[in-house]
Amino acid sequence: MNPWYLHNPADNRRLGPLDDEAARAEAARNPALLAWREGMGDWLPARNIAELTAEAGGSAGGTPPPVPRNAGRGRADEIDFRIVGQEMQFVEVELDPGESAIAEAGALMFKDAAVQMDTIFGDGSHGGQGGGFMDKLLSAGKRVITGESLFTTMFTHTGSGKARVAFAAPYPGTVLAMKLDEHGGRLICQKDSFLAGARGVTVGVHFQRKILTGLFGGEGFIMQKLEGDGWVFVHAGGCVIERDLAAGERIDVDTGCVVAYHAGVGMDVRPVGGIKSMFFGGEGVFLATLTGPGKVWLQSLPFSRLAGRMLAAAPQGGGQNRGEGSVLGGLGRLLDGDNRF
Repeated sequence: MNPWYLHNPADNRRLGPLDDEAARAEAARNPALLAWREGMGDWLPARNIAELTAEAGGSAGGTPPPVPRNAGRGRADEIDFRIVGQEMQFVEVELDPGESAIAEAGALMFKDAAVQMDTIFGDGSHGGQGGGFMDKLLSAGKRVITGESLFTTMFTHTGSGKARVAFAAPYPGTVLAMKLDEHGGRLICQKDSFLAGARGVTVGVHFQRKILTGLFGGEGFIMQKLEGDGWVFVHAGGCVIERDLAAGERIDVDTGCVVAYHAGVGMDVRPVGGIKSMFFGGEGVFLATLTGPGKVWLQSLPFSRLAGRMLAAAPQGGGQNRGEGSVLGGLGRLLDGDNRF
């Protein structure tokens, strides 16, 4: 009788060799397990294998192949993806059986029926099941102080073949795809920039140690720290440029335009210039300074700038009519439905 080998992608645990009866019992307890036996080409979800859902026989042993790409503990799932759109982008992730992606609450655009959605405590770096309670509590606490929800949504492909899930950005801009192991395993980002990523990446906290940088650097004392070796998708407002700074090279940036930078880049603030420039230059009192070595990513339209312009233009915020709407003015806009009570 062929032995079965079962693999739990959530916590990287392998069971086996098992006989048919034991394998069916395990599959009944957890249908998301992947299974393999001699004669099968690759690991498949146990729920899709007839021998594990009904009485059947089998034949002789062998050594199971390597588990799917997502199986190594401490390594992120190697997801495939494409970024769609120009000014209003979204990212579509393609999952193999057993692979997962994590995303911020509310980021989902669509998913295939074979993709199971689970809400987990923390950032999903423990696969939703691995790790102790204190690890998950610490992970959730880090998310709260960066302005995110206590919970993350995990999307797992529980069927066969390929399945897709897509995540949309919360405001107009650019979605950046970054492979963390190509950036030293760590990126420092603005605190609301993380959109989605492969299961296994960690969303942590980076504290600004300098008081002036924390107070006037545009991002406060707390930024996001993305760690791991997998793909992450970072959202930025407007267009994005990438600069590769040499050691000691410095660039001065508007404090709201910093999206992300390598861990080796130093961030500080400096006055914009003289008193006249500070009060009448329209650029604020301080500029952020980024000093190499390392890469930095800058956005052309920080959300705070967009929100400020919208608030200033709104009548409730003291904004003035710029001439839009009916020639009847306010009365015309009431009649055509543009104004609401």
